[in-house]
Parts: sequence; C-alpha cells; structure tokens
Amino acid sequence: MGQVHVRVLLTNYREAVLARLGQFDASQVHRYEAEALIDTGAMHCVIPPAVADHLGLLRLRRTAARYVNDQVEEVDMSEVMTIEMMGRQTSEEAMIVGTHILIGVAVLEKLDLIVDCHRQRLIPNEGTQDQPVFRV
Repeated sequence: MGQVHVRVLLTNYREAVLARLGQFDASQVHRYEAEALIDTGAMHCVIPPAVADHLGLLRLRRTAARYVNDQVEEVDMSEVMTIEMMGRQTSEEAMIVGTHILIGVAVLEKLDLIVDCHRQRLIPNEGTQDQPVFRV
C-alpha cells in the first residue's frame, strides 16, 4: 500500500457541462482546490460533507462504506465531479463522509498514475508526463 498527499482541483461536473453548452455562467461553476490523500488501499473517492456542499453536489444515493477497522456505515454518494491532478482530469462520484479528501485507486487507474512509495509522489504509469496512454 502507498499513501501520498497531492494538490487536487475538484469541479462540479454538471455545472461545467452546462457552462460549455451556454446554459450556465462559467464564472459560477463551483471549484474546490485542496490537498488530498492518495491511498492505494482505498478503492473510491471520499469527500467531506462541507466540500460536497461547497461544490453544490447532489447526493444521489446511499452506499455501504467499510472502514479500516471493519466497521460498515451507510454514507451518501455524490453526483459526478471532475478531479484534476498533475494536469490530468477524470470524472468520478464520491462517498460523502469524514473530514479529508481521499483519492482511491479507481481514479489513479483512470489517470494512468501510480504511487512511488520510495519518493512519496505520484508518477505516470505508462503514459507520458503530460498525458495518459491506455491499452485498448
């Protein structure tokens, strides 16, 4: 398992799409920049309720979340948001719980990034420094 901290930019995906279609003022799209914990022991994203509220994200459903201590709790799931790090972007829903932003391996796979545990950083997997390359 590996853990590193990186700066991420989260954006309300729905608002960004509406802005591209000319149906929403682009200057009003909600964004949130902060440090996130990248954890290869986690599968999905987690954002605190305050971040979900700041982004204006809808809570669409509930799901079971299993914690490190094996406790299971029902938590809200957000609508899709855009996650940007290291100049790469992807879209993902998130569990809404806790006090920290956590990025799991599903996002790393989508961005073609891996954790370099020895140097405590993210690095491109098979792509170039500025863009992912995926096998099809």
